[in-house]
Formats: sequence, C-alpha cells, structure tokens
Amino acid sequence: MGSIAGIADLMKEGQAIPHHHPWPRSAITPDLWRGAVELLAAGHCGLLGLWGDGGSVHMALCNESFVEIGVFSLHCPDGTFPSVARAHLPALHLEAAIRDLFGLQPTESTDERPWLDHGRWDVRHPLSLHGPVEGLPVIPPYAFLSAEGESLHEIAVGPVHAGIIEPGHFRFTANGETVVRLEERLGYVHKGIEGLMAGRDIGHAARLAGRTSGDSTVAYGLAFARAVEAALDVEVPPRAVWLRALMAELERLANHFGDIGAICNDAAFALMHANCGVLRERVLRAADLCFGHRLMRDCVMPGGVAVDLGGEGLAGLRSLIVEIRRRFPALVELYDNTASLQDRTVGTGVLQPDLARLYACGGTIGRASGRNFDARRTPGYPPYDTLRFEVPVLQAGDVNARVWIRIREVEQSLSLAEQIMDLLPSGGIHTDVAAASGGAREGAALVEGFRGDILVWLRVSGGGQIERCHLRDPSWFQWPLIEAVVEGNIVADFPLCNKSFNCSYSGHDL
Repeated sequence: MGSIAGIADLMKEGQAIPHHHPWPRSAITPDLWRGAVELLAAGHCGLLGLWGDGGSVHMALCNESFVEIGVFSLHCPDGTFPSVARAHLPALHLEAAIRDLFGLQPTESTDERPWLDHGRWDVRHPLSLHGPVEGLPVIPPYAFLSAEGESLHEIAVGPVHAGIIEPGHFRFTANGETVVRLEERLGYVHKGIEGLMAGRDIGHAARLAGRTSGDSTVAYGLAFARAVEAALDVEVPPRAVWLRALMAELERLANHFGDIGAICNDAAFALMHANCGVLRERVLRAADLCFGHRLMRDCVMPGGVAVDLGGEGLAGLRSLIVEIRRRFPALVELYDNTASLQDRTVGTGVLQPDLARLYACGGTIGRASGRNFDARRTPGYPPYDTLRFEVPVLQAGDVNARVWIRIREVEQSLSLAEQIMDLLPSGGIHTDVAAASGGAREGAALVEGFRGDILVWLRVSGGGQIERCHLRDPSWFQWPLIEAVVEGNIVADFPLCNKSFNCSYSGHDL
C-alpha cells in the first residue's frame, strides 16, 4: 500500500458506487480498507465517520485541507472487518457501536467491551442484516480500566446526576484531589433513532433527525435535509436557504450564551450565569416570534423550510441584536476582569493541539486548540459562501480559550444574522421532494452545529422511504478528549472542564 498517495488514489482502486452525492463512494477490498487505515494512522487524513449498514461498513475520510472527502465501503460476508481503532484510536467507540448494533466484529480490536449495549435491550444486534437476536443477552459488567499505585482511590459519578441533565457515568482514579485517570461510560440514552428511521418516509425521518440532540435540532434538520436534497438532486428556493442559515445562527447564539453562563456558574460566578441566561432567553423568545417554536424544531425540512419570516419577526430580530450588542460587551469585560474567575479557567483542562487534530475534533473545542476547521467555510455550503465571517482560532486549549472562542463566535453570529436579514431574498420557501426514479439513491452532508460538524449519510429508496440513515454527532470525537484534559487537574475542576466541552449525551447515544 506504500504506493497509494491519498484518498483519491484509494477511491480509484475500488469500484465506484453510482448515485451517491456530493462525495464519491467506492466499494473496496479488505487490503484497500487497511490502506485507508494506514492513511489515518500516518496523519494524512482525518476520520469524518465510521458506521455500519447491514452487512457492510462505511468510513468517510477527509484530507488535511478538508476539501477532498471520500466514503469507503467494505462488504463483510463473514461478519468481520479490519479494525480501524487498532491503528487510529478515535475510531474505538464508533467500532464498538457497529459491533453492538450490527453484530459486525472488528478484527484485532484493542477493546472488546460493548458500548451502547448495556445488556438491557430485549434483543442483540438490532440493526443486523440477519435481523436482531431475540432474548435478553447476558453481558458482563463493564470493566473499567485499572490504575495501580500508592494512595490511589476511585470516585464514581453518575450515571444519575444532581442537575437536570442526561445520564453518563464517570469513573475517576485520584491521588488525593488530583485526577490520575478518568474513564467515561455512555450509552444510557440510546433511543434507536437509526432503527426507527428505516422504512419511514422522508418527512417522518426528518422529524426524527431533528430529535437526535434537542439543542441542535436546526443543525440536525439541516444536515438531514441537505443529505436528502443531495441524494435526490433537489434545488432549494434561495429564500429557504437563507432562512435556514438565520435559524442556525440563532441556535448557535442561544447555546453559546447558555454555555458561557454555565461555565462561569461552575466556577461559582453566578452573576455571569444569570445575565447570559437572560440573553439566551431573549434569543429563544425571538425564535418563537419568528418561527413559531423556541428551539425552531421541525422548521427545517427537506426541500426548504416549514415557516416563513414576516415583518414582525424581522423587526424583533433587529431589536434583539441591538439589545445583545448593548449588553454583551459589558459581560465580556466582566469575565475578562474578574481575577477569581480567570484563576479557575486559565490553564485548566488543556487540550493539546495534536490531540485535537488526531481526533478531528471540531467546533469550539477544536478551534480553541488550534484546529482551524468550520464546515460552514470548508467544504462549505450556501449561503455562507457569500457571507463575510471569521473563524476564531486559539492555541491555548484551556477552559478560558473555549470561553473566548464562544465569545468571538457570538460576535460573528450577530454579524451573520444582520447580513442574512439585509440580503434575504424574496420568493418561495419550499420545493416538493419527490422520490427519484430508477432505484435507490444516496446522499451525504456535513453541517456546522454549535458543537461542531454534524455528518449525515443516507440512502433513499425509489419509493421515497429511508432505507438507511447514519447521524454522527461531533460529540463522538469530543467525549474521549475529556478524559485527557482532566488528567492532572483536581476533581473539583471536572465540572468546569466538562461544561466547557458540553458534549451531547443524546447525540452520542443515538
């Protein structure tokens, strides 16, 4: 495989799959699959996604410039495939999810523990090509990794937590107050969304996609819609394209305000929490006024949007932006000039840039650690290709850097919202999405949510039903990194680090 230079060369070695848009997909041999893994291990490309599909596995890779993207597919007649995680650790949990859901076994895997399947389902391998295995499986207790040394003790946190948050278990090994190791256990809120989508019509599946992670309902709705539109070659009305972007920026604003306040609250600075909460509430009310729902759920749909923006909504949004521009700078100054707060955030929970790059970590977490990637810009999608915006990037990688990235993104989103309203075209807001003749078609999309890049890949039957849909949350590549950033910090700083990441339990657990 040493003669193969990159993604494009590997794609040519395989068999091109027709009717797959906008990226090429190629069916490859096990040897070529190993060649793709070698590319990952050598750092020549990044992992966008890894998922099962009946009796096959698919892997999406992108090159370092984020321009060249390819999907590699491997048929697994014996129910096995060469492990990706053996050479590229970020694939570990994705591989485990494939094993749990499809029964496909990664050979030479370094970790055989189940991930999503906790032994509480009434079936095993629910998405297997041969159908689920009936009966409650016997799965041994999850074996956390051990740490040896004098004066070490374990602290178990969760899965049920004190706040109104989703469940996740965290197992700390500590020396006094210093964290020596953290290991997480997720999967408690697995909903079976990908199984529920199979056989559903496009409209029903779109509503399911929007519920993958409730705080990112616009981003998921947009990613699903763009994947359907790519598969069926649907052209969306220009006004709908711009309204989608406006909704996405409102969603980003609301979540960033919530995160900034919550991070400060975990550092015992409730004043920031209260004021950021007020701004978040203002954004949610404006969204309700404009689009009829505080979270804008089900407002984005394949073919366009479900609701138009009227004059009252436009006026309300302009008033909102004026209010934020008046109040937010004082909060930024308060954050920057509060020594006790800076003492908690500066130098805490550092994510090294090489780890962010290895895990293809997106969103505020990646950009706070030097990874200059934003799916709105590269590979990009309209209308962002005609809008002016900057992608803030810092190198420090600590909690403070993640706060500042959010602050700068708030400023950018305000500018983007103003540009969208100024340039909003007139016309229709929806095009009918009809099933394509001539059999199944496949589509994919990469969309920037407030946490980072969301990947959707799907196959639509000739009758207009979803045969298979995979949704990959950015949290898949962010959760494991919390284990790295907490090491060496005190136990009391874990909530601060965790909140500065704000990974999705629901989006990860599907």
